[in-house]
Amino acid sequence: MAVGRFLLCLHSHMPYVLSHGKSPHGTDWLNESAAECYLPILDALDRLRNLGVKPRWTINISPILADQLDDPGFKAGFEDYCQEKIDWALHDQKQFRTQGPLWMEGVAAMWQRFYTRGLVAFKHQWGRSICEGFRFFQEEGMIEIITCGATHGYFPLLGTDESVQAQVKLGVETYKKRFGGQPRGIWLPECAYRPMYDWQAPTGGEGPWPRKGVEQYLEENGLEYFFVDSHMIRGGEPLGTYAANFPQLAEMFARSKKMFTPPEEFRSEYEHYALPNGVTCFARDPHTTVKVWSGDVGYPGDPNYLEFHKQLYPGRLRYWCISENKADLGAKRPYDPWRAYENIPAHAEDFVNLLKGTLAQYKGQANREGTLVAMYDTELFGHWWWEGPEFLYEIGKRIDAEPELRSVSGGDVLDEEPARYMIHLPEGSWGEGGYHYIWINDQNIWTWEKLYPAQKKMRWMSQELADGPARRAVIQAGRELLLAEASDWQFLISTFAARDYAEVRYADHIERFERLAEIAERWHNGTPPTAEENLFIEDCEEKDAAFPDLDPTLWAQLDRPITPVGASQG
Repeated sequence: MAVGRFLLCLHSHMPYVLSHGKSPHGTDWLNESAAECYLPILDALDRLRNLGVKPRWTINISPILADQLDDPGFKAGFEDYCQEKIDWALHDQKQFRTQGPLWMEGVAAMWQRFYTRGLVAFKHQWGRSICEGFRFFQEEGMIEIITCGATHGYFPLLGTDESVQAQVKLGVETYKKRFGGQPRGIWLPECAYRPMYDWQAPTGGEGPWPRKGVEQYLEENGLEYFFVDSHMIRGGEPLGTYAANFPQLAEMFARSKKMFTPPEEFRSEYEHYALPNGVTCFARDPHTTVKVWSGDVGYPGDPNYLEFHKQLYPGRLRYWCISENKADLGAKRPYDPWRAYENIPAHAEDFVNLLKGTLAQYKGQANREGTLVAMYDTELFGHWWWEGPEFLYEIGKRIDAEPELRSVSGGDVLDEEPARYMIHLPEGSWGEGGYHYIWINDQNIWTWEKLYPAQKKMRWMSQELADGPARRAVIQAGRELLLAEASDWQFLISTFAARDYAEVRYADHIERFERLAEIAERWHNGTPPTAEENLFIEDCEEKDAAFPDLDPTLWAQLDRPITPVGASQG
């Protein structure tokens, strides 16, 4: 007898890093994710299909990631990337064979096989289209693909309702073209949600004015469900010290918190809830989160698994395992793939037992089956945790054979059991402290100070300039704004992961937007284009080529406007 449902949701996203023209971005990030994560997960799905297993994973592919994966420039560059890795693996084998250590020759041969297999699969099995591979498995009934904000914009902090609407609309429109049909679910970027209330920009200025709740955009675009972190279901207070520096954020949270929530006994991350307009939310389970996310106490920290940080230059292949001394890169032991892969079944078994125990406990308390939602970045599996795709394969196989568990997608749950209870959610995210701290703080507030005027400008251009002689400039300005809105830039600045890169990329998009806006106004007012202006736009269109069919009227008006109360909308 089943004790409950298991919903695995993988969030696949990469900011716009595709290299076009003379100014390469960070294309290696995209190539690494394709080789180490997306293709191995497709391979795991293919092997499960051969066993007759339909794991029903819910997989988000953000529109900006899908756009890059479908770009001809990526496809050609990825083949070159794989061949380069193969060449380095052959080089390393020759060197280790003559100079030692001999164990490294074997690992180098592993890398040669890995990248050869990936290149063959990419070219011949999936027809050079990773997105088509995932679409195939959706059509086979093995997964459910959901959408995301177009460029992963941080919805609660975007400065106009039209900007949020454009992110959602474009996410749905590009999904329909790429995967066929209407998406049922959406991954809110950073799982960040904002209810409807009178909002004022945290950088100051006019307001407050009425803002739509995130669920309203979803319902208007036919989306049925989304995901949040567990503290938002439980009603826990976000942590952090941002209130002292950004009192408007504290005020925003206080306003958004004044909402009805279900009775205490029904507030559980193992239930799914309907918001007042009928859109359903699921919440992340904290127990499985730690087991898979944590390199300290979770499975990825096993001493026998491949060490991420130590690489052999210049080929950047990895030859060492995590080892017992995790901090000392010099003390790393040789990587033994046989020993590493022997550990995966035990970790998969432990994970399945955790699912059964957690869901059995909830069923005993609530007298009904719950849904345990495990949510992870796809890039964890294969990139950060090399053995991760094999772990996914193992849990898919084991859950299929386990009578006490049923693996479901988000849409499956809604079809099987519509939400029993209604909830009003507080504002929050899955980031540090549960609120907005990572995405707005002393280090990155300048990005919002530049973004808010640009979003208002885009709304005006979309209304006034989109169908005239300035259309081409307005379209490219829209692209630059969308790319500047990506939440990745604030995250990278806050975490120092790639701060200089993020600052340069963000500033470049904003500066291009501002110049394009000036050009659009000049053209609209009858000034003929100059050769310099045409060259500038051509450079922008080559370098930032996302969303080739972008509609410049996306920002023109709301589907269902909110009537301002007491103040004009900013």
